[in-house]
Amino acid sequence: QVQLVESGGGLVQPGGSLRLSCAASGSFFSINVKGWYRQAPGKQRELVARVSTGGRTNYADFVKGRFTISRDNAKNTVYLQMNSLKPEDTAVYYCNADGLRYYYSKLEDYWGQGTQVTVSS
Repeated sequence: QVQLVESGGGLVQPGGSLRLSCAASGSFFSINVKGWYRQAPGKQRELVARVSTGGRTNYADFVKGRFTISRDNAKNTVYLQMNSLKPEDTAVYYCNADGLRYYYSKLEDYWGQGTQVTVSS
C-alpha cells in the first residue's frame, strides 16, 4: 500500500507564507512524488507545480515567482514553498505521485488526502 502524507497547510493572512510537504511511505518498488495540484470549491483540480527527478520544475502561471517546488529523492519527499499568498490561493492542495508496487507492476497514479490552505485576513 502506498501512502502520500501531506502536511503544512493552515490559515495564513494575505502576503504570508506556508510550506507544504508530501512524503511517500508504504510498500513499493519505486515511487516518484511529482508535484502539487489544488482544488478550490466549485472548481476543477488544477496543476500548481511539478518537479522531475532531475530537478526540472514547471509552474502554473498564477504561482510563478511566488511558489517554489523542490524535492528530496532520498526521502521520497516533495516540498512546496508558498510565499506572497493571496486569497485566491485558498484551496485544498493535493500531492501527486506515480510508481510501481512491484517490479512487474504497471505504473500507477497516487494522490494524497489533501491539505487545506486558507488565505484570509
